[in-house]
Amino acid sequence: MRFVSVRDLRGKSAEVWKRLSTEKDMVITSNGRPIAILSGVSEDSLEESFKALRRIRAVQAVEAMQMTASRTGLDHLTAKDVDAEINSVRKRRRR
Repeated sequence: MRFVSVRDLRGKSAEVWKRLSTEKDMVITSNGRPIAILSGVSEDSLEESFKALRRIRAVQAVEAMQMTASRTGLDHLTAKDVDAEINSVRKRRRR
């Protein structure tokens, strides 16, 4: 995986675009830290690429919720406990 600084992206953009066609994915860095992923797409693959990215983000969100539940002990709730929590939130929203 190739790393490209923001400065190089600005100053050598033609070279970066050319490399992207062979590299497929690059990591954009700012002050040595990753800030973005640059991924090559075509008109034909654009929509599928967005769908895949959204799926990945959804999986990451679920995993984060599961880890939080595990850390806080909420991963052992029964169905009855879950229903009670949902009802409690709904009551607060009505007020």
